[in-house]
Amino acid sequence: MTLTQLEVFVLVARLGSVKAAADALGVSEPAVSGALAALRRQLDDPLVTRTPAGMALSPAGQRFVPIASQIVGLAAEGEAAVRSANGSPERVRTAATSTVAEFVAPPLLAAFSTRAPNVETTLGVTESAAMPALLHERLADVCFGPRLTGDSAEGIVSEAMMRYGLVVVASPAFHLAGQGPLRWEALVGEDWLVAPSGIDPSSEVGMLMQRLRVPDRRVRVFPNQAAAWSAAAAGAGVAPAISHLVKPEIDRKVLCRLPVESTPAKLMWYVSTLRSDRRPAGVAALVRFLATSDAVQAMHKSDGAVPPSRFRPPVYVTLWS
Repeated sequence: MTLTQLEVFVLVARLGSVKAAADALGVSEPAVSGALAALRRQLDDPLVTRTPAGMALSPAGQRFVPIASQIVGLAAEGEAAVRSANGSPERVRTAATSTVAEFVAPPLLAAFSTRAPNVETTLGVTESAAMPALLHERLADVCFGPRLTGDSAEGIVSEAMMRYGLVVVASPAFHLAGQGPLRWEALVGEDWLVAPSGIDPSSEVGMLMQRLRVPDRRVRVFPNQAAAWSAAAAGAGVAPAISHLVKPEIDRKVLCRLPVESTPAKLMWYVSTLRSDRRPAGVAALVRFLATSDAVQAMHKSDGAVPPSRFRPPVYVTLWS
């Protein structure tokens, strides 16, 4: 029985599928299935089984989940203790939705590192649905993205981090550009060009497209937001965008903002962590830093960002290197 196998098991149990666990870890489904199969052989129990409704825990699996979770948590605490004893910087693992990871988190963490040289941060990209499990299992310490709610978020605190405006952009030559105010329904039949967070059902863009019932055949997913904007500039469709981030492209007339009703829609990104009494010192320092003018300035920068392809989810390093 290895720590890797236990981490895989608790993520499959928390997220409800091998695919979701693999996506959260940034590895293939066979890699997750292999680790889970090895644990099953070791314990001589299926632990989880497939059902028409998804994955279901066996009776033994139900008893084993809290124990495995506790072991994973103790391993994280042990790693932190060893780093502290050796004088190494405290490690804070952060995870973010794709747009936040592409534009907001890199300059924010760079600014934080100048304030806290004794803290080492890593950044990974994940869907918001996986964030509660990553936080509970101590595979991420801080998550940036939508507010985390529901039963899975019990014991997690989401605090407002950054207000932003959501707009829709397209090529200046797009057939709806320059027209009068548009209703959202007028865009349902267009091709929607989105970053990975756009198909996250709990993200603002994901919920918007669900509410409008945009057909799947009308949704094109790109590796990052910048690639979606490039496709929009080429006339391939419409792209949801963060108003202050896309402003340089609009000023250069590469893109234009479509006059959609009630835009820019005022929305909020949140920072999510375990409760304050369970936050390590480095996590508490990062959360406090978010309220400073340096953090606000860094989060509103749109230059020098590192694309999500440069990152791996923080658990990737923990599990597989």
